[in-house]
Amino acid sequence: MATTKSVRACKRAKIGTARLFGGVKAFAAAACVAVALAGLAPRADAAPRPVAARAEGEGPFDRLILRGGYLIDGTGAPTQGPVDIVVEGDRIVEIKVVGAPKLAIDPEKRPPANGAREIDVSGMYVLPGFVDTHLHLHTEEEGQGVPPEYILKLWLAHGVTSGRTVGAKDTRWMIETARRSARNEITGPRMEVYPMFNSGSLGIPPATTEAEAREQIRLMKRLGASGVKFIGAPANILWAALDEANRIGLNSTMHHAQIAVTQANVLDTSARGLKGMEHWYGLPEAMFEDKRIQRYPNDYIYHDEQHRFAEAGRLWRQAARPGSEKWNEVMTTLLERDFGLSPTFTAYLTSRDFMRMSRAIWHDEYTMPGLWDWYRPNRDAHGSYWFYWTLEEEVDWKENYRLWMQFVNEYKNRGGRVTVGSDSGYIYNLYGFGYVQEMELLREAGFSSLEVIHAATLAGAEQLGIGNDVGSVQVGKKADFVIVKENPLENLHVLLGTGTIRLNDDTGEVERIGGVAYTIKDGIVYDARVLLRDVRQMVRSAKEKLGVPPGPMPVETSPRR
Repeated sequence: MATTKSVRACKRAKIGTARLFGGVKAFAAAACVAVALAGLAPRADAAPRPVAARAEGEGPFDRLILRGGYLIDGTGAPTQGPVDIVVEGDRIVEIKVVGAPKLAIDPEKRPPANGAREIDVSGMYVLPGFVDTHLHLHTEEEGQGVPPEYILKLWLAHGVTSGRTVGAKDTRWMIETARRSARNEITGPRMEVYPMFNSGSLGIPPATTEAEAREQIRLMKRLGASGVKFIGAPANILWAALDEANRIGLNSTMHHAQIAVTQANVLDTSARGLKGMEHWYGLPEAMFEDKRIQRYPNDYIYHDEQHRFAEAGRLWRQAARPGSEKWNEVMTTLLERDFGLSPTFTAYLTSRDFMRMSRAIWHDEYTMPGLWDWYRPNRDAHGSYWFYWTLEEEVDWKENYRLWMQFVNEYKNRGGRVTVGSDSGYIYNLYGFGYVQEMELLREAGFSSLEVIHAATLAGAEQLGIGNDVGSVQVGKKADFVIVKENPLENLHVLLGTGTIRLNDDTGEVERIGGVAYTIKDGIVYDARVLLRDVRQMVRSAKEKLGVPPGPMPVETSPRR
């Protein structure tokens, strides 16, 4: 724990309005962030506090009408409109095309107001609320050291209205938080809770027998979980748990951890009824032709995370070639089993370009100093494996992405379900922003922009088993919308909270445009700009408390020698 003397020393190292970008004092101040955080952080074993009650958003209304927007409905249909969308309470009751682009709209052809709250969205684009299939709601009690309200607002400000949490420190707290969000008592997306099997989050010891494995799954169900996330276990324990999940109707997904993948790759788990996978581990291993086990260097140690992630970046090239018999055999089998992929490309993006991700412009105003300290190279923080990350690792990862993306795009082309999951809070991957980056990476992989939107909405909802309520703009479904002024099909960058730049040819000025204008969940209208303003204020306050100046924070904690 930091001493009073060390915290005071940190305060003396402040450099006023100068940026933490270089110089001995600057690096001293940067180093003090970690010291101060160590002293101010809550105990790791403390129960998370409840999320603050909702103070944001207008509604729901007896009657709400979105007037004159262009509709991208999430089904894969092209843009339609202009349309008027009528909402009563939390449900869509009417969708009416009221004209054609560039023509005046006849008021007589529009749904009557009848006392409705009306929002003019003329010329804007209306999409279904986004679905994030890989969420982690961290708290001050965890290594990231961030308040959950900060995360929830970033998600909602980027249009995420539904999602799946795949592991939390405390499952009971997570389930109660999800229930409160479903009742709109807090500001944030609705969340399907998938506790991580054998993680300790249930407050019981890890299962070591098949009977204990089954009981752990039943406990998840009794507590109110929607599914279970597996990460690896001895085969008999895993099969018992997965069988029990299927028997009692819990959905499932899995991160096929490298320390257990030799016992169960995606062909093994999908054959036993697993519904989908996170990341890509377990997929290349199912396509090995000339080996049973990944080629590891002889000095490899899994818990040295630079070893772990460097060698992960060399995995896809050890698998069968694209288009080969083995490649097609594995893909066909997974398609026949209706197996879902949540690639989380964005989770590893820093591995192929450290500078780009660590210096992304949103870090300046939207990344908490505690989270920034978590991102720094650190052998004791998951995903902070930049001990000496070289161009060789980045080149290997670029090739890894090329092959991985080729599989995912082809899987989609052949009818497979691919969803958008962000896995933010690690590896310079920031909540909300990382979700949009994942969409952009699917576009890079070969998806059209319309296919990306489908993956982010209806495909995700169907994977989570909530497609009857959310995922597309349809009469009878929940009133969940993302409204943006610019056309996201033309440029997905406009969904980022920081927007993108454009030259205004009329004024000659370079402008910053974009960002979600409104996120609507359950008929409650949130001004996304207000949510982002709140987050910026949280970050400013946290920096001021630690004596960290505004603007970029350095990765280094000592000056260059």
